[in-house]
Amino acid sequence: MRTSELAERAGVNTQTLRYYERRGLLDRPPRSTSGYRNYPASAEQLVRFVKRAHELGFSLDEAAKLVQLAAGGPRACASARALATARIGEIERRLADLQRMRDSLVELVATCDLPRRDRKCSLLQALQTSDAVAGDGR
Repeated sequence: MRTSELAERAGVNTQTLRYYERRGLLDRPPRSTSGYRNYPASAEQLVRFVKRAHELGFSLDEAAKLVQLAAGGPRACASARALATARIGEIERRLADLQRMRDSLVELVATCDLPRRDRKCSLLQALQTSDAVAGDGR
């Protein structure tokens, strides 16, 4: 199938397919006599696999490892589990960071409810000092 057909079927754009080729995730397909790429039917499943891995937060390098692991072997499941466990840890760290940012903003916004004459906008003051919002230095 041609590039545009594969892209449509897999739910990506044509530039994504070319990028996957450059990164080695997708084999370069043979070309027709008129110069069009002719992807095998199996390319759609591969692209969908990579896209889903990326949606789950895996990097493209990790997605490439998962593609290799999907081919099987006795250690495939354990290796895939290790990658997923590492990804879960990273997601949990990011969630904790986001929760800290949310809590800081909620606290700052709450000060806006003070009477106007008593109010100093701590939100703006906090943004003027770099360590007031960051909390843990991130």
